[in-house]
Amino acid sequence: MQTMSEGLAALGFAVARFEFPYMAMRRVDGKKRGPDKAEKLLESFRDVISGFDAKRLIIGGKSLGGRMASMIADETGVRGVVCLGYPFHPPGKPEKTRTAHLESLTTPALILQGERDTFGTRSDVEAYDLSASIQLRWLPDGDHSFKPRKKSGITEADNLQAAIAAVCEFSNAL
Repeated sequence: MQTMSEGLAALGFAVARFEFPYMAMRRVDGKKRGPDKAEKLLESFRDVISGFDAKRLIIGGKSLGGRMASMIADETGVRGVVCLGYPFHPPGKPEKTRTAHLESLTTPALILQGERDTFGTRSDVEAYDLSASIQLRWLPDGDHSFKPRKKSGITEADNLQAAIAAVCEFSNAL
């Protein structure tokens, strides 16, 4: 997220970042814990964006953060949503999809996904019935963090720069 934030800021975008409460607590006490329940995560996201003009705001996040952003996008009236490495399903459990709300999403959305992402490969995702408001972009040979294998000839920096360019293009088109 640091590279994405810095890359977008360098292109003139105002970027605000936050941590969900469970992640902030990890830094305080060092205990690894799972995420809070969705209701608490969604409320945390709503609180953070409440001080912004929703009509001008593009929200998003990495993995769970992107999922939560996509779940509140329509309700909050934001301009757009960007999901970096969307968790379409738990790794190894493609039958447990997290896509129901994506079928009816009306907010313009960009999902950037690594082709090898164990939370949703290209073949997994192409089978889903997703809203026409969603644009999907695939990062070559990328995993959930967009990191490709060395043998691909692509670097993680290449995929992150492609992701920054895609977010910029998406945002400027809104």
